[in-house]
Amino acid sequence: QVQLVESGGGLVQAGGSLRLSCEASGRTFSTYAMGWFRQAPGKPREFVAGIRTDGVSTAYADSVKGRFTASRDNAKNTVYLQINSLKPEDTAVYYCAARRLGLSITQALYDYWGQGTQVTVSS
Repeated sequence: QVQLVESGGGLVQAGGSLRLSCEASGRTFSTYAMGWFRQAPGKPREFVAGIRTDGVSTAYADSVKGRFTASRDNAKNTVYLQINSLKPEDTAVYYCAARRLGLSITQALYDYWGQGTQVTVSS
């Protein structure tokens, strides 16, 4: 069982930056690929970024490439999402998720989810 807790969301002006964190419980964190998803009001939840267990291989949605960076610190059981050049359309609840069988952009394949953290970008 893995419990995930996101933090770092908030209200920020367009062009600003945030770093989201997702801390995992348990001693098996390093064996899970981690994904970041977001859900904007009235829209389905979508994949934005992910990172494999090695901490090197990453994947990003086209809409966030060059602005979002996923990283992880396995010693701290934590995955991060650095978000730069924020846009109003980035406003959403951001979720982290863990998958035992490798990185995927498909949310249904993830085993565990956090409760989400709100990011609001003002114009």
